[in-house]
Amino acid sequence: MSGVQIAADNLTKSYGQLEVLKGISLGARKGEVVTLIGSSGSGKSTLLRCLNLLETPTSGRLFLEGQPIEFRTTNGMVVESSTVRRYRASLGMVFQSFNLWRHMTALENVAAPLIHVLNVPRGEAADRAETALARVGLGDRAGHYPSQLSGGQQQRAAIARAIAIEPKVLLFDEPTSALDPELVAEVLSVIKSLAETGATMVLVTHEMRFARDVSDQVAFLNAGKIEEIGPPEQIFDAPKSERCAKFVSTVAH
Repeated sequence: MSGVQIAADNLTKSYGQLEVLKGISLGARKGEVVTLIGSSGSGKSTLLRCLNLLETPTSGRLFLEGQPIEFRTTNGMVVESSTVRRYRASLGMVFQSFNLWRHMTALENVAAPLIHVLNVPRGEAADRAETALARVGLGDRAGHYPSQLSGGQQQRAAIARAIAIEPKVLLFDEPTSALDPELVAEVLSVIKSLAETGATMVLVTHEMRFARDVSDQVAFLNAGKIEEIGPPEQIFDAPKSERCAKFVSTVAH
């Protein structure tokens, strides 16, 4: 696990008799962007949610900076512990939906996790929130409520909230899927700029051109397994798996 920032080892996830993840092992090195692609239902989002323990893995292990993450479960749910809280606080998650609090301004939305989860003093939290909003191009929208922001701006505010906690890893679950087409580019531009500054990312996306452009490694998931993984030029130009080749040829058009 040397040099690997976050990793899953032989991760499985079942819902009753339905096995969604079938022994997945995956790692992202520091500063690396790993993108998960595949058809709907292939397990991409479930894998991402298991990585941050929003979903409870049925079996397998998680590692952060080479250290195993110990967690217990009760009735299929992860038991909150200081270890789990520290682990989750090391991960910034951006969802398909923006998940902003409607009664809070953009600044308050970004500052809230700092104050209530990380116990950062309010003044410092506000400063960090302002900095994060500026990084995503929303420095002039800090006082706006979500209803006063476009979908793209709301998602950029959600990204600001994720980076304000200064996470070790950023997780993106189809961050542009809820956006109108004309707003997609502004969000992808922000994610690309974060990648260029050395952020470690695991990204689920249907934007294949973006995946090719921003990724260090691309993993193609099929039926709960990693069918193929490699650099983007291999996955998109010379895939070894027949299923991967078919998927890539289909979505490329």
